[in-house]
Amino acid sequence: FVIMNLQDEDGNFRQMADLTDLDKAALQDEDKWIISRVNDATKYITETMEKYDLALAGQRAYDLIWNEFCDWYIEMVKPRLWNDEDSTKAAALWTLKTVLINSLKLLHPYMPFITEEIYQCLPHEAESIMISKWPEADEALMDDEAERLMGAIMESIKAIRNMRAEVNVPPGKKVPAIMLAAADLKDGIEANADYIHLMGAISELTVLADNAAKPENAMAA
Repeated sequence: FVIMNLQDEDGNFRQMADLTDLDKAALQDEDKWIISRVNDATKYITETMEKYDLALAGQRAYDLIWNEFCDWYIEMVKPRLWNDEDSTKAAALWTLKTVLINSLKLLHPYMPFITEEIYQCLPHEAESIMISKWPEADEALMDDEAERLMGAIMESIKAIRNMRAEVNVPPGKKVPAIMLAAADLKDGIEANADYIHLMGAISELTVLADNAAKPENAMAA
């Protein structure tokens, strides 16, 4: 999926600007979140490997790639990649490439051959992943605010999916939803409401203050 989106119609890799050359404002909340998560994982994995806690380090690499990058970020970023008019598409592509390459490096001690194979299929800076630079955690890219906001959005989507499953709502049927949000999260949730619509199959989302009353006939979580 990443390779397909990094290539042009002729199969050549697009020229990619580095983060320092990108308009920082083009990074969306989900970009800041996954960049923060990969830096957090890098710090944790490096520290646990130095203590020889290889099982803990491997589990964190798994969680980063499978649960955070694949389950959430890739799904969230698809609409931006499919819209050539979206001014944030370049930031999304940079984020995809950067997070995947760093994730491959973190996974390399556990899966050396397949990570090398994938690394060679991506634009890369070293001849081999084995001699490439190990990722270094950048505290400046760890964004607690983005993590809290995206965490709230992801938890709400999970809650909506669980409630739909409880009453066997067909996957294609969209339903309205009301979210009660803390004051400091309300604007961020409204700005990212498209993800809740898309991943929760919501027809209309209303965001209210967290002290609002629950409608009488609504399911709640």
